[in-house]
Amino acid sequence: MLFGRRKSVVKRILIVEDEPLTAFDNENLLGDAGYEIVGTVDDFEEALQVLDREQVDLILSDVRLRSQQTGIDLAREAKARGIPTLFATGHPYPGAESIAVGCLTKPYSDRQLKSAIQAVDRHLQRQKVKPLKGLELFAHGDRQS
Repeated sequence: MLFGRRKSVVKRILIVEDEPLTAFDNENLLGDAGYEIVGTVDDFEEALQVLDREQVDLILSDVRLRSQQTGIDLAREAKARGIPTLFATGHPYPGAESIAVGCLTKPYSDRQLKSAIQAVDRHLQRQKVKPLKGLELFAHGDRQS
């Protein structure tokens, strides 16, 4: 279809963020943008509980979390389950390219977040993605489903 809406693979998002205001803003913004937010949690164990009971297409996670385990631990577990993780963080992780689909640097605007999720969606579908300010996508970001 020439002017039809393109198919999305990212529909259901788990938000993992330990800063309450950021978590609330992200949940509302992405929900208003048409994504289904399957959960908004602030630690590793809660995130695993959501992954055990819900279908998740993408995890949007900070690197630092409330619990001792980090977003890095979560991304490793998610990768093992075939679920891509997009880090949204002010604390880049040097090995992120081995466990995540990309990294969005904080602070970011609402527009940057929505554009980043759309870029990740295209990236997961092996489409060409234009570079976006504050977003780094990693080459291995193929879904493992």
